[in-house]
Amino acid sequence: MPDLTVLHHTGCSTSRHAVEEVEAAGIDADVVQYLKKPLTRDELLDLMGKLEDPPADLVRKDAFFKGLGLDPDACTTPEAVADLLVEHPRLMQRPVLVRGDRAIIGRPKDRVAAFIAG
Repeated sequence: MPDLTVLHHTGCSTSRHAVEEVEAAGIDADVVQYLKKPLTRDELLDLMGKLEDPPADLVRKDAFFKGLGLDPDACTTPEAVADLLVEHPRLMQRPVLVRGDRAIIGRPKDRVAAFIAG
């Protein structure tokens, strides 16, 4: 069983960087393309329970977010974030790295090396 999971988006250079860092470190990782296999609400809530970052940070507040007319202040609780990401998985921040009971958002890129080393 892999030691690490990377929630990955192939179209994102920061996400590709995280996968490359993991491969260069020789770590056995499960790379999950979350747009092809979206996380369930329960999986998202579990992820946020491990996340070292606030739940609201898991949501990308990009042009798509703004185009949907969403309010950033309404996306702060784990439940609200999970509901939003189930409906719109592309709004999930990427990459996300999970090891055991810890998880981080791999932004900025330098967070990745420290996480996989520890």
